[in-house]
Amino acid sequence: MNPVFEQMSRIGIVPVIALEDAGDAAPLAEALLKGGISCAEVTFRTAAAEEMIRKMSEEYPEMLVGAGTVLTTEQADRAVAAGAKFIVSPGLNPVTVKYCQEKEIPVIPGIMTPSEIELALSLGLTEVKFFPAEAAGGWLSRAAPRSWSRYPPKSPRMQKQGRVYNTPLSVCLLPQITPRSPRRSAQ
Repeated sequence: MNPVFEQMSRIGIVPVIALEDAGDAAPLAEALLKGGISCAEVTFRTAAAEEMIRKMSEEYPEMLVGAGTVLTTEQADRAVAAGAKFIVSPGLNPVTVKYCQEKEIPVIPGIMTPSEIELALSLGLTEVKFFPAEAAGGWLSRAAPRSWSRYPPKSPRMQKQGRVYNTPLSVCLLPQITPRSPRRSAQ
């Protein structure tokens, strides 16, 4: 297994981060580390992503920082130049996957269907992200042998719902951290 994936497996959780202000990167990294979480996926859904990756990687080199919502090879290059150690994408784009493989960048594409599982296997991938798992209703748990997955769900919510998200590949289940809206904060 790739050393980055081994490290992610040992950590056990990869928070997905989408923040608007890169100034929040260092305090968030510090809080995650103090909480025992030394890994994070910073999504390219905001303009602050590249700078957040840079700040987190430079100020907290012990943290494993990756880039998420990477849709293009250009974004992969920017992410790695900023310090990302792995790439996560919401879907399985063979161009981006092959590009990352050629550059030896660990890549975790999103999959949801059996056809995407087959494509991932044909590309030599060993790690995928079942995404969006909740929207898919967890149906992959019935479509693939449980013994093939190394990452059973750790979320109490998923366990309570009785859903197990497994595929023939190793699956990353990534919780998402986003700023709370004023409405949700008040509750």
